[in-house]
Amino acid sequence: MRAGTLPSVSIPDEEVAQVRASTDLVSLVSEHAALRQLGRRWVGLCPFHSEKTPSFSVNAEEGFYYCFGCQASGDAITFVRATEHLDFAEAVRFLAERAGIVLHETEEGTEDRRRRGELLDAMARAVAWYHERLLSAPDAGRARDYLRSRGYDGAVVRRFQLGWAPDDWDALTRALGLTAQVAVGSGLGFVNRAGRLQDAFRARVLFPIFDPSGRAIALGGRILPERAGPGVASDAQRRAEPKYKNSPETPVYSKRRTLYALNWAKHDIVATGEVVVCEGYTDVIGCFTAGIERAVATCGTALGEEHFRLLQNFGRRIVLAYDADQAGQSATARVYEWERRHDVDLRVAALPRGSDPADLARSDPEALRQAIASAVPFLRFRVSRTLSEHDLSTPEGRARAANAALATVAEHPDPLVRDQYVMAVADATRLDAELLRSQVAVSAARVVPAASARDGGLSRRRDRAAPGRPTVVDAATRAGAGRGAPPRVNRPGLEALRLAVHRPDLVADRLEDVLFADELQRRAFLALAGARSVREAVDGADDDVAGLLRRLCVEELALPDDPRADPSDSVVAQLAREAAKKALAHRQAAARSGHAELADVAAETARVRRWIEELDEPARCREAADRLVAWLVGPPQEGPVREGTRTRTTEPG
Repeated sequence: MRAGTLPSVSIPDEEVAQVRASTDLVSLVSEHAALRQLGRRWVGLCPFHSEKTPSFSVNAEEGFYYCFGCQASGDAITFVRATEHLDFAEAVRFLAERAGIVLHETEEGTEDRRRRGELLDAMARAVAWYHERLLSAPDAGRARDYLRSRGYDGAVVRRFQLGWAPDDWDALTRALGLTAQVAVGSGLGFVNRAGRLQDAFRARVLFPIFDPSGRAIALGGRILPERAGPGVASDAQRRAEPKYKNSPETPVYSKRRTLYALNWAKHDIVATGEVVVCEGYTDVIGCFTAGIERAVATCGTALGEEHFRLLQNFGRRIVLAYDADQAGQSATARVYEWERRHDVDLRVAALPRGSDPADLARSDPEALRQAIASAVPFLRFRVSRTLSEHDLSTPEGRARAANAALATVAEHPDPLVRDQYVMAVADATRLDAELLRSQVAVSAARVVPAASARDGGLSRRRDRAAPGRPTVVDAATRAGAGRGAPPRVNRPGLEALRLAVHRPDLVADRLEDVLFADELQRRAFLALAGARSVREAVDGADDDVAGLLRRLCVEELALPDDPRADPSDSVVAQLAREAAKKALAHRQAAARSGHAELADVAAETARVRRWIEELDEPARCREAADRLVAWLVGPPQEGPVREGTRTRTTEPG
């Protein structure tokens, strides 16, 4: 199937085009990778393969992306297919929903889209309803008092759209008129034992959870602390409920793929290259109030593989801002593997014992900022904590400290890293480094292979699920990417095509297919020349040509420093020079073989060589180049260049 050819689906072609045109590709890609503007392009780390230097580019105007590292390319639909693992029709529906476009398609296949739309709409209305209750309802007085005690003023409440769920059985479902299907499907309600529809959240301060694009997808609720006074039972004791309650998994919400506040934090993460990971919602808000607006939190789950996949595309430095004990407990061999696999720098903020970011933001925000700024590598934090828990003033204490620290060091898979920490432990405990080395070597031999075996299944799962890996890029994505056929290098030809894509007005009457010696470049030119827009050219091209055109779309066009200079002159001159030399060689060969008159070929050769020499004269270069092009496409001539011999190239867009 040709690249860009629409599969047989029930969505009209004009509506597919409308969805493409209405999708902000930069915004879409930014939910998976951090992009920075560079001229007219947006660049960042490729979400489809691991890299340290950005090679992924987006042309927002044309709606194409291209990776110079893995040659993945496409448009918004291709991107959604690869990242969300959807087929063509599902990807179009996904983007139509984002853009608020109603698709006119047959009933088959529309039910899932309609269902998702209902759930997202219900969640958005619920967030607004709960938020208004917190701001103005009399029964939310205790909640407002609690939030003030936490240092949350009205600006914080409104920024994070905090809400209040009244202590009522079904206040929300009645107010919004939710059906049981929508209430249960969105996680906003459930059917109790009496068969009655009941609200999922009661008497809780609510923290709405949004996806990276800002759509409400879930809620987290905190029960209010117990009332003061002897003999007064707390709400938690009265109902035996946990302090925090989160929305269940739904068709629009997956805990392991969601990070609280990423929709607000992503801009600062991109700017700093750092993301601060907290345990809870209040910790994130505390970081924001302290000026650390790059904080996120997991949603009731441990930090896992899916989170690392998401985070690596936004920031490479990941700081864990957990309380001290929890940070130490989080240490597993998987963390070191994630560091290696996702090429991230995982660090730990050394918070004072017994404090978390929420507490520290209220009591000493500068200490919180300093702890984040001075975060140390994961293993260094663990070793330091271990040593600090032992008495180093006695031989027995130093031995116990060394044993405990070496057990921690042995978990790291890199022998060079382990050896440096062995030296640090030796210095701290005043023990022989060689003795410690031999001990940690024995421990590491047991620990590292076991960790590798445990992680083997994790790696295989990663390969099956990670977007962009060769095992998950389906045929349609490979067709859009043009993998295995990177553009061949013929610089003048590429420059000419780049002009035809970005500034067709400069070359519309000057380029011809005979100028392109490279076959792929010639086919790309013909695709442009026969289309009304770049989009139409890509949609009608084969895989290799489509990949080349997408690449050209995201490349910057280098223009001369002198605004009066025409960049097409040098490009057309170079192409004409090489094409004319080859054409002359063929004509001379034909004359020698008796297929042409020697005298005619000699005269023709003299004229063409004179024009080639004139290419080096600035005053005559343009005219000489046009004469050569006219000669290449038709009979040679001495007079003015013929009109109507050039092929018009496509208009932008």
